[in-house]
This record gives sequence, C-alpha cells and structure tokens, in this order.
Amino acid sequence: MSDTNHSRSSQDSKDATSSTSQNSKQDFMEDEEILIAKMHSLVGDRWSLIAGRIPGRTAEEIEKYWTSRHSSSHR
Repeated sequence: MSDTNHSRSSQDSKDATSSTSQNSKQDFMEDEEILIAKMHSLVGDRWSLIAGRIPGRTAEEIEKYWTSRHSSSHR
C-alpha cells in the first residue's frame, strides 16, 4: 500500500506542476503573436473568433495580451 500512496503523491506533484505551468501560460509564442495581429487586423476585437484559431488559448487571455501590448499606442 505504501507504494500506491507514493505513486499517488508523485502524481499529485506532477499535477500541481502542470497546473502551475498552465497558470503561467500568459507568455505568448512569436507565432501566436503574429497570428493574433493578423487576425485582429481582419476581424477586429472578436477575441473568441481569434481564440478559435489558437489551440489552448481563451478569448480572455488573448484580449488581455492584446490590450496590455497595445493600450499605450492608443494614448
């Protein structure tokens, strides 16, 4: 039984690590940035439509990324 508990705690550690990496997924890859810029020029602020083209990204993540990068250019 102790082997089962050890395996379970090892799995819990792996799950905690993967959920932490998902939480820090705010960093966008260069190809994602390019795709977001292209899509935004085509469809505007339709974040859910853009998110549909980028697996694993939500509309909220993309909108937050876009506004954080481009908000100073609107001032």
